[in-house]
Amino acid sequence: MEGIGFWLFMLICCLLLPGAMAGFGAFFLRGGPGKVNILFGYRTNMSMKNEDTWRFAHQRFGRLWLRWGIALLPMSAAAMLAVLGRGENAIGAMSLALLGLQLAVTVGCIAATELALRREFLPDGSRRR
Repeated sequence: MEGIGFWLFMLICCLLLPGAMAGFGAFFLRGGPGKVNILFGYRTNMSMKNEDTWRFAHQRFGRLWLRWGIALLPMSAAAMLAVLGRGENAIGAMSLALLGLQLAVTVGCIAATELALRREFLPDGSRRR
């Protein structure tokens, strides 16, 4: 098969982000980074207000990433299987489309988490309810 090396490389590239989403999503749901820190975790101004916002953000973001990561893994693999044996242009175009979709999902998960934080917490980090 022509271009199998390129196809395999692009398959791996297209599975990295959904795999990371599923893995980190599961990690965040199990508690993720325990305390607010500047090195690792879902770090935005709102999520880092206090321990409550930190836990809430990791639960919300973790659930979204786990679900989307699990959904994107087989979809990405199937899409790449559809271009197996085709030329590098077709493989590259499919990879680019998949990576664009994955990026859009990632940004959507961030936006949804930030909206949930703002619905649940006041700007100072205290709960609305």
